[in-house]
Amino acid sequence: MLKEFKEFAMRGNVIDMAVGIIIGVAFGTIVKSLVSDIIMPPMGLLLGNVDFTNLFAVLREGTVAGPYAALADAQKAGAVTINYGVFVNTIISFLIVAFAVFLLIRQINRLKREEEAPSEEPTTKDCPFCLSSIPIRATRCAHCTSELGTV
Repeated sequence: MLKEFKEFAMRGNVIDMAVGIIIGVAFGTIVKSLVSDIIMPPMGLLLGNVDFTNLFAVLREGTVAGPYAALADAQKAGAVTINYGVFVNTIISFLIVAFAVFLLIRQINRLKREEEAPSEEPTTKDCPFCLSSIPIRATRCAHCTSELGTV
C-alpha cells in the first residue's frame, strides 16, 4: 500500500498540481499585499482619509459599548459587525487575480493558435473520382485518368 501511494505521489501531474497550488498561494499573498498596501491607501486618501479595512457596521455591541474607532476594537469588544470594507478589499483582490488569469489564458490561446496555423499551402489534393492524392496543379488524375478541369 505504501508503494502504491509513493507511485501515485510521484506521478508528474500530482507534482505539477502541487507546484501550481504553491505558486497560486504565493501569488494570492502578493495580490493581497498589492491591494491592502499599494492600491487601497491612495483610494482611501482620495475618498477622505478612509481606511477600507476599518469600514464596518455594528449589528450588536460587545461587552464594551461603542462607538469603535477601528474594526479591531469592535472585534476585541466582542461586537457583531458587518465588515464591508474588508469585503471591498477582497473584491479588488479577486478582480486583480481574475485579470491576471485572463491575461495568462489569453497568452496560452494565442500560442495555441500559432501552433495550429498551417505552415504552408497544401501541395496535394484528392481526386473527386477515385479519392487518390494528386498534385494540386494536376488537370488529370494519374491513378484513374479522369479529367479534373483546368488549373
